[in-house]
Amino acid sequence: MVLRRRAVLLMMLVMTAIPLVVAGCTGNPLNRAGRPAPPPAKLAITPAPDSRDLPTSVEIGTAVTDGKVTDVVLTDAGGARVDGAMRADGTSWMPTRALANKQTYTAEVTAKNAAGKAVTQKTTFSTMDKPAKRTVTNLNLQSDQTYGVAMPITLSFDSDIPADARPGIQRRLLVSTDPPQPGVWSWDGNGRQVSYRAPDFWRPGTTIGVRAALDGVPMGGGSYGDTDRGGTAKIGNRQFLEIDNSTKQMSVFKDDVLVRKIPVSLGKSSTPTSSGKMVIMEKHESTVFDTTGSPDPYVVTVSNAQRLTWGGEFIHAAPWSVGDQGERNVSHGCTNVSDENSEWLMETTRIGDLVTIRGTEVTLDQGNGWTAWNVGWDEFVKGSALPVPADIRPASPTPGAPAGGGPPAAEKPAAPRSSSSPGGR
Repeated sequence: MVLRRRAVLLMMLVMTAIPLVVAGCTGNPLNRAGRPAPPPAKLAITPAPDSRDLPTSVEIGTAVTDGKVTDVVLTDAGGARVDGAMRADGTSWMPTRALANKQTYTAEVTAKNAAGKAVTQKTTFSTMDKPAKRTVTNLNLQSDQTYGVAMPITLSFDSDIPADARPGIQRRLLVSTDPPQPGVWSWDGNGRQVSYRAPDFWRPGTTIGVRAALDGVPMGGGSYGDTDRGGTAKIGNRQFLEIDNSTKQMSVFKDDVLVRKIPVSLGKSSTPTSSGKMVIMEKHESTVFDTTGSPDPYVVTVSNAQRLTWGGEFIHAAPWSVGDQGERNVSHGCTNVSDENSEWLMETTRIGDLVTIRGTEVTLDQGNGWTAWNVGWDEFVKGSALPVPADIRPASPTPGAPAGGGPPAAEKPAAPRSSSSPGGR
């Protein structure tokens, strides 16, 4: 009987000890592998609940620690779901198009920790009425086109964009390239133009997709973006034009091979041609140059005109100066070539081909055309309103000189000078 009592007492001691062990584990739970369980996800979202009069470009901000966002559902007042996607950096969810004005929306965001445990937050907000003032924008890249390897993506505005509005605008400019060639947006001084390029020219065959999601984006001064713009285009083969004032010759390179030399006449001393790196922006079989109101007014119809600057510098046919081409400069700032050579150039070149002019009396003003290649990469990235990704910060290659060779670096541009001439024959 004594032995039986001892056995029963021992069993009672063991049974009472088991809950003590379990209770000791509840303060430091273990997963099945015996390691501490991951902490729960912490989620904070914006806009704040009951926010009113927000721009229609509003995004759903997501700040997560110890987890990641797994779902975002945005619905309008009628319960219809709004399409969108997370940004690559995970900072926000962006609708595929601007929201409607004067509407109420509800966002529900879910995040999960490493163990799959979910946390959800909701917010309801309303958008502003239609703005009284819109900034008109223009995107240079059009869908289903093939451009030259120097084609910058350029967005222009019909009014100056103040510096404090530029970061928000730049975040809404989205570029994809296949194969990947990351680049940077850079603003000209007055904010009328922002351009995107990579450190080197695009690779032939590249596909470029652009979305300028600017509908409803604050542009400063009480103005908002006019609309979303976008396009998907291809890059063709490598072509470059080099024009040397000392020889009065144009050299045309195709796939790094010199294929033609063309005599030219550039701007006379009173109306000199700009030196620098330009990009062919427009091609016209026929156009009219009208400089009425200038010190040297004229109206003339020209053939096979290819625009290089907003100020009116073109390459074009000039049968009246054939005797001067290759010998002396007689134009009003344009590059004169013969009818035959102008026709060949029109058939050969593309919008987006680089044109380098050297040795004239003046240098190209930044912003007078698509001037993204007229400065080196280290200078170009200084124009970004957002931090430059670490993998493409300078040290830089020479602009326009990727492996395989390319035109030499541009001359350093001088301080801007105004020019409004529509053409410089």
